[in-house]
Amino acid sequence: MRFLAIDLGDKRTGLAIGDDETGLASPVSVIEKPAAPGDELLRAIAGVIDEYGADELVLGLPLNMDGTEGPRARIVRDFGERLGEDTGLPVRLHDERLTSAAADERMARTGLTHGQKKQRRDALAAAEILRDFLLSGDD
Repeated sequence: MRFLAIDLGDKRTGLAIGDDETGLASPVSVIEKPAAPGDELLRAIAGVIDEYGADELVLGLPLNMDGTEGPRARIVRDFGERLGEDTGLPVRLHDERLTSAAADERMARTGLTHGQKKQRRDALAAAEILRDFLLSGDD
């Protein structure tokens, strides 16, 4: 089964692809978008789904460090419902705590400039979400 992971952000949305057979997750791209997740973002994600042949979607759910949900979690849940309706694919929500920090750590000694890291961070965070999802056995 192929999964597309989505790290929904305010300015950028990171995407990663992976599968449960190999357990590997790879960053795919970052979509620059307006603050409100709308039709343009949905179309861009649908294009990636078609390109990579994803069977299911894994959407990062922003939880507080104590595991509770804040206001951003409601935005993500609503977007997940719309994404599932528009694509016809199952959408699984998965805890995204510390994935951006893990992405930053991966890039720490790469020699990339701050701007280059910023452009890659969200796709790497999506790959971290997917790796954690695949390791959790929820697939």
